[in-house]
Amino acid sequence: MAIKFVETALRDGHQSLMATRLTTKEILTVLPDLDKAGYYALEVWGGATFDASLRYLNEDPWERLRKIKANTKKTKLQMLFRGQNILGYKHYPDDIVEKFVEKSLENGIDIIRIFDALNDLRNLETSAKAIKKYGGHLQIALSYTTSPVHSIDYYVDLAKKAENMGADSLCIKDMSGILLPDVAYNLVKALKENIKIPINFHTHATSGLAPITYKKAIDAGVDIVDTALSPLSGGTSQVATEAIATLFENSANLDFKYLEKAKEILTKIKDKYIDNGILNPKALTPNPRILHSQIPGGMISNLLSQLKEQNSLDKYDEVLEEVPKVRKDLGYPPLVTPISQMVGTQAIMNILSKERYKLVPDEIKAYLKGHYGKAPGEIDPEFRKSIIGDAKVLESRPADNLKPQFENIKKRFSDIAKTDEDVLSLALFEPIAKKFLENRNDDEIIEFSLHTEGDNK
Repeated sequence: MAIKFVETALRDGHQSLMATRLTTKEILTVLPDLDKAGYYALEVWGGATFDASLRYLNEDPWERLRKIKANTKKTKLQMLFRGQNILGYKHYPDDIVEKFVEKSLENGIDIIRIFDALNDLRNLETSAKAIKKYGGHLQIALSYTTSPVHSIDYYVDLAKKAENMGADSLCIKDMSGILLPDVAYNLVKALKENIKIPINFHTHATSGLAPITYKKAIDAGVDIVDTALSPLSGGTSQVATEAIATLFENSANLDFKYLEKAKEILTKIKDKYIDNGILNPKALTPNPRILHSQIPGGMISNLLSQLKEQNSLDKYDEVLEEVPKVRKDLGYPPLVTPISQMVGTQAIMNILSKERYKLVPDEIKAYLKGHYGKAPGEIDPEFRKSIIGDAKVLESRPADNLKPQFENIKKRFSDIAKTDEDVLSLALFEPIAKKFLENRNDDEIIEFSLHTEGDNK
């Protein structure tokens, strides 16, 4: 059976290595060759791409998606979607979630991979139903981690529930690159014995073990693998596409001629980001300590960026040691967005303030109140009380307490939101989307005035 490949360079690759800074123009230069290479899908959207486009690149993420779709003729487009968090960092009402799914599919996405940072499947119910309703491919991802509560039986139980929710495929999402080769083999074998849908394997090269882990997962029967073209592979990204395709050349079905062309283009782009300092060489270096700290690639680049901003890069190793301690305190959540950012920020605060939990972000307090869902493990009641006092801990699905917002946001910003997509941008990232849309509209007025003056002459 042929192994299917999902190319991640245009989403997870640059997110993990250089804080999601690829521009739409850069993506479009490499897209034609990737489209012809024989991939099952190209991961091009979701994750942090939406936020980064608005916040740092002054680009409309929806326009990026439409341009990518217009220039992709043969290959399915895939995105990463955080369930009730969508692409933001908090829970959003069901009407926003459903509308975002609808518009993602309408603008060009074919496969939507949904996950919940806590593996609380209640937080995937709305997005799963919407994906099926609007005709997309529903892939449910299980966030992999290790802890006293995360066993193979735990993941098999989740996989069965995901299949019953209507998943068209299942993803093992090892965002930290900590899945050991033999464990991967046993996990895939167990899943294959218990579910019928295809299994997609996703890991990172961070620990240095990933190539062996890919081999064992494929030997166990994985159907689809996530890899990144070599210039944006390795370190905190995925394993190089060319390497895994060569290892399984007889069943890979990828055209190396087009991979080589795309590689040459991406190499020049990568060199630019190394030269301007956005791609930190530390992100390219394997870090076996990750097997203990469990910090995912994107989180490492964010930690480095935060510490650099505060002139505290010398505290990097201390922060890495603090992360697993914070994670234990919080009931062993998988380190994946948005939880990874929350844990990372708390670890930095604990180290820089020289007193653990002297400063606690509002997001951590909300997590301890149950606003993100149920933690996988138990949280010490005394620790919880020391942070949130006697505040009530939510037991129900968090989104059950959120009122519809789409129509209200649409009405509030009727002067700048011209489309439903604009409304969704505002729903997720109001301050930066508002600024972007206001500037866009000002530019359109100036352009119209210039044209009008020209016509009158």
